[in-house]
Amino acid sequence: MKPEEIRKLSKEEIAVKLSDSREELMKFRFQQVTGQLTDTSRLRLMRRDIARLETILRERAGAALQEGEA
Repeated sequence: MKPEEIRKLSKEEIAVKLSDSREELMKFRFQQVTGQLTDTSRLRLMRRDIARLETILRERAGAALQEGEA
């Protein structure tokens, strides 16, 4: 998922996507351990998506703090 797409989502939608992504990453890890995962690049992509989601949530939290201080 691209950052532009994520920024269009609401805070609640991002939180739901983050939760779903973490659950999917856990499933991929289990598949890797059991030898069922054939495309290991999916792990890396999922970790990056999670990082993007968390970064944008953090950006919004920082912006809200700055608006409150000003």
